[in-house]
Amino acid sequence: MIEKTNINKKAKPNLKFLRDKDRQKVTGIFDYKERPGQTLKFRLRIWKEDPVEFWEFVDGQTYTIPLGVAKHLNKNGIKTAHKFVADRSGLPRTKVSKKIRRFGFQSLEFMDPADFSTADSDLITIENVII
Repeated sequence: MIEKTNINKKAKPNLKFLRDKDRQKVTGIFDYKERPGQTLKFRLRIWKEDPVEFWEFVDGQTYTIPLGVAKHLNKNGIKTAHKFVADRSGLPRTKVSKKIRRFGFQSLEFMDPADFSTADSDLITIENVII
């Protein structure tokens, strides 16, 4: 009898490890680029087992918060700017022209660069490719 192997299945991530990592405390400065000097208030639950928590951040203040909340601030504090361009047939189409950072959390500790990309950069799109 031939034994089946699960080569194509991806290994499930260790969710307990990831949840514990998101609970580690990090210290940094909240930067409210969209409304300098103002306060940002929101509710957040990162993991299903966690309670919904209320968060309030004032621009320029230093906070010690869980890593998961810091990730949320950096990954979700972006809005996209759209503009109309004509396609090949001359019809107007909407495209994302750039990303605008609304707010973020600047860490005062070492962080994984993949988790905290705070550089403001334009989104580059390729319109036509001629080979």
